[in-house]
Amino acid sequence: MKKYFVIVWLSFFAACGKGGDSKEPVVDPPKKDIVVKTMTYNIYGARSGGIPDLKVIAEVIKKADPDLVALQEVDKNSDRNKHNGDIAKALGELTGMDYYFAKAIDIAGGEYGDAVLSKLPVKEKKAFNLEVDPALGGERRSVARILVEKEGKQFYFMSTHFDHLGDERNRIKQANDFNALCKTFGKPMIVGSDFNALPTSNTMNILRSYFTFGCLNGNCSQFTFPTPTPNRTIDYLIYQPIDAFTPQMYSVFTWADKESDHYPVLANFKINF
Repeated sequence: MKKYFVIVWLSFFAACGKGGDSKEPVVDPPKKDIVVKTMTYNIYGARSGGIPDLKVIAEVIKKADPDLVALQEVDKNSDRNKHNGDIAKALGELTGMDYYFAKAIDIAGGEYGDAVLSKLPVKEKKAFNLEVDPALGGERRSVARILVEKEGKQFYFMSTHFDHLGDERNRIKQANDFNALCKTFGKPMIVGSDFNALPTSNTMNILRSYFTFGCLNGNCSQFTFPTPTPNRTIDYLIYQPIDAFTPQMYSVFTWADKESDHYPVLANFKINF
């Protein structure tokens, strides 16, 4: 009987000891989504007399608080924006963001084109041009491209601005040329632009053949131009490839109805790669 009691007691002690050493299974915490906040904004730099006060444009950008901004109608040291000088640089300083300007044409004693602003580390800056058919007139346009990184994920962010004249054949040419150009880049990309084209236009259908539109309903029905009583959508944020990003928010900031003749458009994208 005594021997039996000792065996039971030892078995109980061993079981308790084993239980004390056991560990709960380690469960990795859920991965936090990597989200990039983007904005496209035609700042109406081509207005007569230039932009009255860059600070109000900068305040719109700061209120929206994006990681990346695509700017259109940007002058650099032109006579019409003489008081503003290098607009991309000035807005970079006013917002605390890195900047890059891409020239499209010479104008008013200076340069005119597109620009990007970035809070993210910029690894590369490069400019391209989109031509028009000389027989149709119109304006050469630029593409400002930067390579940025967020939490180890690298992708391109671009600003461009298609021809504004009535003949859509120039915009169709620029859309085809832009698609062909972007197919050579080899990395995921987000583009902000005033395409000067309605969502159902041939121009936008060409872009849809390669890009996905960021607008959540797929038809970009929120009007973006002109302020303060808009009647059309011509400003967009688009991306490629389709599985690289997931739009989480897409909005036209209608409260910014005095600073430019375009509303700023914002989109948050979850990075999937």
